[in-house]
Amino acid sequence: MKILITSALPYINGIKHLGNLVGSILPSDVYARFKRQTGDEVLFICATDEHGTPAELAALEAGQDVADFCREQYEVQKDIYERFHIRFDHFGRSSSPDNHELTQHFARKLDENGFLEEREINQVYSLDDGRYLPDRYVEGECPNCGYERARGDQCENCTKLLDPTDLINPRSAVSGGTNIEVRATKHLFLRQSALIDEVETWIDSHPDWPHLVTSIAKKWIKEGVRDRCITRDLSWGVPVHKAGFEGKVFYVWFDAPIAYIATTKTWGELDPRNRDWKAWWTEGAHVKYVQFMAKDNIPFHTISFPATEIGSREPWKKVDQLKGFNWLTYYGGKFSTSSKRGIFTDQALAEEPADYWRYWLMANAPESGDSVFTIDRFAEQCNKDLAHTLGNFVNRGMKFCEKQFGAAVPEGGDWTEEERAMATELEGLVADYRGHMEAIDFRKAMASLRAIWSLGNNYLASAAPWTAIKQDRERAACIIRTGLNLTRLFATLAWPVIPESAEKILAAFDMAPAEGGTPPWPGTDIEAELTALAPGRPFTTIPPLFKVIDWDRVTELTQRYGGAPEEV
Repeated sequence: MKILITSALPYINGIKHLGNLVGSILPSDVYARFKRQTGDEVLFICATDEHGTPAELAALEAGQDVADFCREQYEVQKDIYERFHIRFDHFGRSSSPDNHELTQHFARKLDENGFLEEREINQVYSLDDGRYLPDRYVEGECPNCGYERARGDQCENCTKLLDPTDLINPRSAVSGGTNIEVRATKHLFLRQSALIDEVETWIDSHPDWPHLVTSIAKKWIKEGVRDRCITRDLSWGVPVHKAGFEGKVFYVWFDAPIAYIATTKTWGELDPRNRDWKAWWTEGAHVKYVQFMAKDNIPFHTISFPATEIGSREPWKKVDQLKGFNWLTYYGGKFSTSSKRGIFTDQALAEEPADYWRYWLMANAPESGDSVFTIDRFAEQCNKDLAHTLGNFVNRGMKFCEKQFGAAVPEGGDWTEEERAMATELEGLVADYRGHMEAIDFRKAMASLRAIWSLGNNYLASAAPWTAIKQDRERAACIIRTGLNLTRLFATLAWPVIPESAEKILAAFDMAPAEGGTPPWPGTDIEAELTALAPGRPFTTIPPLFKVIDWDRVTELTQRYGGAPEEV
């Protein structure tokens, strides 16, 4: 099967925090890795989101030209994702020529089909800044929930969509000045109201979507979907090629989702002989399209972007499965890029290896509700699951074998009822794990993975090769041979989540995939999997995979990054 996977595009306005990582990019990567293992043809696409207010404000704060700022930050983000072992097929940029071309193409088609409309609107103009203040350039009190730092496009507290003129006591996000007025300006509107019946029918055709996704989409529809202004009075963005709109660009939320398609086009053009990029984006093709995003992005991907695709009257592929996430909170308060609150991805990598963060975040993915990150919870679970359960199993099995039999899989002894019973239980757990991964239920999947590791430890504890070897060397050899095969199997199963550690284990048996390769998913015959390492196969005993994060380290990290909930 062909699986197209896209993650919500990370904004270019600075390094992302852990909440952003677990809300889209990391689960996308875990799922992409898993589907590659099971033999599907996977295309995993993402890009930096470079247009609009966040980019301009961040560049202004950095004292840089916005194009230079975006180019520099793209390289920074790309490097961080590589160090987190995120394996995109292509990581592009929304400012690419391909995205300019496709955004303008969609606008032309929507215009030709009667779904764009010119309107004169009132917009906030800052006398202090000498410019219009579209959307996020305006801050103020949300008229819906009273949140005092709502932006002019959406309140991040209650997720209600807003216009800048809706805000109470508005102020400029550039200068903070309140010397603002409302002026008339001409813009293009996407007539979502004329497309909403088709969009709703499309939403209803996906009853298997998570409740979080459908509830947000239906809430928008129930409240009444308004036509959406898709142009802005800015200089940085995709130019509007229409008479009377010189000097204007398309709204970032219009061009950003189109960048999924444009980035695929860029990927295809890197090797046009072997990559038919259009085959991935044509409705009716044998492609399953899966999107990953946090809940604040859901409305744009269930209403606005589908309306754009539908309104083009071209057969563009629309999403089949949309995985939405709630928030990961930092000690109960919000991670915040603008307030520099929480642990950010570059900081995380400087403190502990990527696999620690990958595992903890997926084991605590905010699926059915918000999840809480604290440093002590992070340390406790990494110690218990990674160091004491998986790491201890791998290390003691290899060291015992090397000491008693040498650094090769030992020969001798046959399976007993103990091995057969363990294999039967393992077969069920592996099936559960795969089922949860297929269903994109990550917390359940991680619980199954932990149970698989625990089963191995329980088997070793019960079979006790260190006792058996005193009376029956062949029995001890059978137990350790089975344990080494479990070690290889554990690495294969864990590869989507903790790829660096998994590859270290596989490399110890000279079974690591080639660079860029994928270890195949285990077969359904568990007994065959547990005898795959033949007697005599050499291995290299590896150092402990995971170190324990002790209380002094927890205290140090807490002092460095803070741990008090945000005061609202």
